[in-house]
Amino acid sequence: MSVGDLRARRAALARAIPGLEGLVRGSLQRQYRRCGKEGCRCAQGEPHGPYVYLAVRTKERRGMVYVPAEAVQAVERLVGETDRIEESLAEISAINIELLARGELD
Repeated sequence: MSVGDLRARRAALARAIPGLEGLVRGSLQRQYRRCGKEGCRCAQGEPHGPYVYLAVRTKERRGMVYVPAEAVQAVERLVGETDRIEESLAEISAINIELLARGELD
């Protein structure tokens, strides 16, 4: 790609990044649980669920946050947007590295 093409692609990627207020970094996991009550169906091998959790990791620790059923679609959308933003940032970085290598980083 030419320097002009690289700069145009970088600008297009930057314009496509939506507002950052709604970012949710993590992954959704569906889990089944056993309650431990005698006579419950889960004791017979039919666990409760699926329940949806957001798996998150910070510098300090990892954790799981329960996602209520009514919020699952919204959280899925936000996690997907966050993934797309991270992919765009990685591509912008790669473009900047290429421009730097060519002595054209502005």
